[in-house]
Amino acid sequence: MSRKPIRIGIVGLGWVATHRHIPSIRCDSRFQIVGVADRNGVLAAEWGRKLGVPHAVADAVGGIDWMRDADAVDIATAPMSHHALAFDALVAGKHVITEKPFAMSVEEGRDVIAKAAQEKRVLAIVHNFQFSSAFRKLERDMQNGVIGPVRAIVATQWGNPGRRLPVWYDQLPGGLFYDESPHLLYLIKRLSPGALTLQSVDACASSRGLRTPASIDANFRAQTAHGTIPVTVSCRFESPLSEWHVAVLGEHCAGVLDVFRNIYIRLPNDGAHGTWEVLRTSLLSTCSHWWQHLVNGPHHLAGRLLYGNPTVFQRFADAIESGGEAGGVSGGDALSVLQMQWEILERCRPAWDRQDGTGVMP
Repeated sequence: MSRKPIRIGIVGLGWVATHRHIPSIRCDSRFQIVGVADRNGVLAAEWGRKLGVPHAVADAVGGIDWMRDADAVDIATAPMSHHALAFDALVAGKHVITEKPFAMSVEEGRDVIAKAAQEKRVLAIVHNFQFSSAFRKLERDMQNGVIGPVRAIVATQWGNPGRRLPVWYDQLPGGLFYDESPHLLYLIKRLSPGALTLQSVDACASSRGLRTPASIDANFRAQTAHGTIPVTVSCRFESPLSEWHVAVLGEHCAGVLDVFRNIYIRLPNDGAHGTWEVLRTSLLSTCSHWWQHLVNGPHHLAGRLLYGNPTVFQRFADAIESGGEAGGVSGGDALSVLQMQWEILERCRPAWDRQDGTGVMP
């Protein structure tokens, strides 16, 4: 006897929905897409036609006719609308999966989590890079003791303002930091061998008149079995390159994750840093980098390199079927990341809270 499909509708049809969410949903046979919606009528009609489902031109749950036929809603709109859409969908009795950040404040986050609990519905947030194949290699090396006792974790983000960015990003508190930092924060949180405590934040205001600062540096500490270690997040938003890297520095090896390229490189301790050790590091890093390009390249060109998104939707479906929480991507998981974001932002408010009447939130 075949099981009943999970009927899911998609609200918001921007790049992330069409290039990440829809392919990921279609990877899991348990889902059946029953409708799409967007404020842009042309986009809504185009994707309704492509998927063979009803479409709606709407920016609120109440304006979507196909909603009555859905069991779940995937929200891929701008962050400013996440809370209202998620809350209203939960009130309507739908399970909800939403892009990060899932709320504009910690209070909003708690509000939608409480509503999900009240309605006995699943709430999941798309924290996907923790399920990428490259990240899992790093995590496996840590679990197997290959990296050795962790001495530091370093997360680095360079952002080129000329790359493809959503039009709304600079309306957010902290601008692009608010939209993108959840990725680095949930990665360091998952990798850290102990609870993280924020020690200090340094930020430099934009040189381009934006709410997005030129830089944010957040310094954490983690208590481990072998002592306190530094865990840092360093963001540069006025860079000529766009690169996201996370490095775990262990006693035996350094594990380096190239987030954008889905590449993981493990480099052994170079000891006295002699000629052979230096050459070995160059050889291993270079060969490993290009080999993984060859492995990932065909998937990228075919649109199948989805950076862990299928696992997020799989866990969402598992939670709907089991009545439990979506492991690693639940509302509680996302709330802890949201709290980290706001703790950082409050400590550097002068660098992003412009007093020019542009409606800083919140």
